[in-house]
Amino acid sequence: QVQLVESGGGLVHAGGSLRLSCEFSGSIFGTNVVGFYREAPGKERELVANIFSTGPTKYAGSVEGRFTISREIAENTVYLQMNSLKPEDTAVYYCNYRDIVTGGDYWGQGTQVTVSS
Repeated sequence: QVQLVESGGGLVHAGGSLRLSCEFSGSIFGTNVVGFYREAPGKERELVANIFSTGPTKYAGSVEGRFTISREIAENTVYLQMNSLKPEDTAVYYCNYRDIVTGGDYWGQGTQVTVSS
């Protein structure tokens, strides 16, 4: 089992910044990928960005150049720095941990991000 704790959501004006954190603990072994997904009202959950334990990252086209995902290995924490936020970034953001070897898939509790125009 892997536990995820998210933090950092909130309310910000358009053009502002927020940083989300996802701290994970438990049965963490081998190759894994940690990502942030978001779900806006009436829309499907979508990948925002993820980062593999080996280093590679992936971003949704809508956030590339504005968001940066990073990993603090010693702290088992992944960060999502969100800059130049837009109202369309408003959503509940969820952290996800996936074990590449076992297929284990875990979700955080979600954190609300609201961007006002």
